[in-house]
Amino acid sequence: MIYNLIMLLYASAVRMAALFSKKVALMYRGEREAFNVLERNIVKGEKYLWFHAASLGEFEQGRPLIEEIRKKYPRYKILQTFFSPSGYEVRKHYKGADIVCYLPLDTPRNARRFIELARPCMAFFIKYEFWKNYLNELDRQGIPAYSVSSIFRPDQIFFQWYGKGYSRVLHTFARLFVQNRSSAELLRKIGIENVTVVGDTRFDRVIEICRKAKDLPLVDKFKGDSLVFVAGSSWEPDEDIFIPYFNECPNMKLIVAPHVIEESHLKEIEGKLARKSVRYTEATEETLQNADCLIIDCFGLLSSIYRYGEIAYVGGGFGAGIHNVLEAAVYGMPVIFGPNNRRFREAQGLLACDGGFEIHGKDDFNALTDKLTTDKGFLREAGKAADAYVHENAGALEKIMQTIGKELEKL
Repeated sequence: MIYNLIMLLYASAVRMAALFSKKVALMYRGEREAFNVLERNIVKGEKYLWFHAASLGEFEQGRPLIEEIRKKYPRYKILQTFFSPSGYEVRKHYKGADIVCYLPLDTPRNARRFIELARPCMAFFIKYEFWKNYLNELDRQGIPAYSVSSIFRPDQIFFQWYGKGYSRVLHTFARLFVQNRSSAELLRKIGIENVTVVGDTRFDRVIEICRKAKDLPLVDKFKGDSLVFVAGSSWEPDEDIFIPYFNECPNMKLIVAPHVIEESHLKEIEGKLARKSVRYTEATEETLQNADCLIIDCFGLLSSIYRYGEIAYVGGGFGAGIHNVLEAAVYGMPVIFGPNNRRFREAQGLLACDGGFEIHGKDDFNALTDKLTTDKGFLREAGKAADAYVHENAGALEKIMQTIGKELEKL
């Protein structure tokens, strides 16, 4: 009752917010359109596997599993749903899925209607997705649901006295594929035994991305023989740290791919630069000859751009939290990030193996980057540690498929 009341209040808030926010309006319209998408596209008689991810990051965690199933079990159709526009708008044309749409709000009525239309034979919820009504409806209809790459912490609602009722939703999963042993232990304390520790599918995903990285001739031209510092998913507090250093470091080139690509932010970056820069979408071989900074003003390139660097900085650590450090580490380079990284297992792993470095401001950033740019041995060993960390933690996909494959064979 309380959960459903919260959903209704949330729905009212979304309707109101949609009047003022383009992003919320996209989500609101997408959720309302989802049933029409299913009615138009679901093919009767076909077997669908339903994957749900909140946003783009979670989708990338589930993507290796989608593509492995596609390859080994092509008879199944894939339905991919998203909660956030930042996932749907980027991947709405994803060719690995037969249908891509938003997930309607988690109410009992929506859950019943959605599942009756989709009729999935299996459902996969990625990382933190625990929608009570959808999971209860799947359970009621005998459709197995799996939690993929989930991770649990003692402070989550499931493990509090007031969350006992909500924690029952975890019992609806046929199996939870969790990232670490501490998650498994927490679940066992509340009576959940159908748990397998597999690790994080993101390690498998970034290795695959690295293998298929795009050749970017303009970036290659910009790099030349220079040492390149790549700053990915940066925010203003990050840029206020690494840009002043770059301005005073003539032996280093900079590639900056800001998290927010808006004209106002791009101009802010250009205003802080004391050395010549060029935007990627405006770059030519001629303009790149004299440029010391390449500003990536478009989406979809960052994971391939890291390959051209020797040192990486991943933004967000002075805000809500760091972005994907594995995309950089997989190329065998040290990764620098800000202090808000405690909730990010992969950042903690890089710190522990000396492949990643936490900075708190300009002074320690300057000292660290001085050492990385002048001590080739230190740079090389840090890069090797980052690469080893990624590859040693791969294999989650294979472990998941050992279970899922057997179930798919039975259907």
